[in-house]
Amino acid sequence: MHVVARCQGRPVAPMPVNRGTIEAGGGPAALLELARPDVGNALGPAMVDGLSAALADAQAGEARLIALLGAGKHLCTGFDLSDLEAQSDGDLLLRFVRIEMLLQEVHDSPVPTLAVAKGRTFGAGADLFVACDRRYCLAETRFSFPGPGFGLVLGSRRLAGRIGRDPARDILQSGRVVGAAEAVSIGLATAIIREDEIEARIAEDAAAASRHAADTVRALRAATAGASNGAADLAALVASASRPGLKSRIMAYAGQRKAAPAS
Repeated sequence: MHVVARCQGRPVAPMPVNRGTIEAGGGPAALLELARPDVGNALGPAMVDGLSAALADAQAGEARLIALLGAGKHLCTGFDLSDLEAQSDGDLLLRFVRIEMLLQEVHDSPVPTLAVAKGRTFGAGADLFVACDRRYCLAETRFSFPGPGFGLVLGSRRLAGRIGRDPARDILQSGRVVGAAEAVSIGLATAIIREDEIEARIAEDAAAASRHAADTVRALRAATAGASNGAADLAALVASASRPGLKSRIMAYAGQRKAAPAS
């Protein structure tokens, strides 16, 4: 599914996010496509800011569902490491804080959210997927949460909320890759779908989300949100990222990833 071609998506200048809509019974679905396939749609500052702005616009508009998609082979391969050499520990801390704030914006959205994972959905990209209400993946999707490998605690509480404490601890501590079938079996993903089913599934979910009035849906989501853990999640992230040597730990991880055989 190509948001730009099919839905007349337009870049959020200068942010690399394409926008589009799918009309469904009862109300439209807003499509937000991460559009930097050359870097696996990795989360750099412009991508994070663009996605946050597009999300806010969709929440303020008439959308009954917000769908997150990725251009190219992957939904999102994680944190953008392309300019790592030029970053200080403080720069990286600020970038991770901004990603955590984006994840909270998605997780606490007053409008239902959906994501379609494909390819390598790793790190902050996997956290973005976890933050959504409906979580579909293609059969070849692989998930990984490598943050603990360089001392980072990001999105861990939300993951545990989706799949349970013990499975979350296993995945986070082992650093292992989770395939699509396992992701569905443990509740990480809602279902496996084919690429040619994406548009229909979004339309179906948008129609279901339109069953009640928009104000009622927003009120229901607020009432069932539970206690907010945003401040605690942000504090856990800052505490983990503030330990001296963040950049060197990420560089070591990046080096190991380059040296590892392709999978």
